[in-house]
Order: sequence, then C-alpha cells, then structure tokens
Amino acid sequence: MLTQISIFIIAIAFAVLVIFLIKTLKAAQGSLDKVTQTLQDVQKTVDELSYEVKQTVRHANDITADVDHKLKQVEPVMESVKNLGEVLSEVTLAAKQASSALMTRFQKPHNTADKTSNAETANKSVKPDRPLTATERTVQSYNATYEEPAGKPAKNWLSYVDIAASLWQKMRQ
Repeated sequence: MLTQISIFIIAIAFAVLVIFLIKTLKAAQGSLDKVTQTLQDVQKTVDELSYEVKQTVRHANDITADVDHKLKQVEPVMESVKNLGEVLSEVTLAAKQASSALMTRFQKPHNTADKTSNAETANKSVKPDRPLTATERTVQSYNATYEEPAGKPAKNWLSYVDIAASLWQKMRQ
C-alpha cells in the first residue's frame, strides 16, 4: 500500500510538473511569436529603407554627375578670366612704360629751358615776377629731385625704359 501511495504522489507530482512545464512552454511560444513578428517588421522596414537608400544614392550620383558636367562647362570661362587678367596686367605695364616714355619726351625740351631759368632764379635768389604755374612747379620739383649735380653726368635711365618699351612692343607684334 505504501508503494501505491508513493506511486500516486509521484504521479500527482509528475502531473503538476507537466502542467507547469506546459504553461512555461506556452509562455515561451508566445514570446517567440512576438520575436518572430518583430523580426518580420524589422525585415520589412529594412527592405523599405534599403530601397530608399538606393534611391538616395542614385540621386546623389546624378547630382554629382550634373555638378561635374557644369564644372567642366565653367572651366573654359575661368581660363578666359585668367587670360584676361594676364592681358590686363600686360596692358597696364605697357601703359606705364608708354607714359614714362611720353614724360621723358615732354620733359626733355622743358628741362633745358627750366635749367636755364632755374639757374637764373638761383643766381638772383629772388622770387620770379609772376607765380609759377602747376606744370612749372611740377617740373621744378622733378628737377630738384632727379637731376644730378653739375659735376656728374646725368644718368638718363628713362631712355633705357623707352628702349625696353619699344622692344617689348616689337616682340608683342
């Protein structure tokens, strides 16, 4: 009898254990169902995002190609602007050289006349009868600044500039 009671208790304990195991397995099955549903949703979202990412990459590639094409179209314009800057620089240099040459040519006749009048004025040490004009003051200032003393021969460096300007013009043609 004791064996029968022991077997009966073991059977009841086994039945209780099976019931709890069934409940645990059903709860695990519910969790796995939820995980499966979540993974399906994630997979669907990843598929949708991957399509949109591909579209974005294609659009970015199109934009890059368009920008590259437009840069290639603008490149000759930029080269022309660069060349224009160089030409303007050369024109400015030529204008400076030409104005130096013209100033030298205009000042040569005035310098000889001014030297005599300056010498007379310096010898007299008096003011002239009339006020000096702007041109006369400019020439007088130039002579005072750039003329060599009477003992030294004058260096006519502007004539070298005139020669260089004419050589440059011949080379340009």
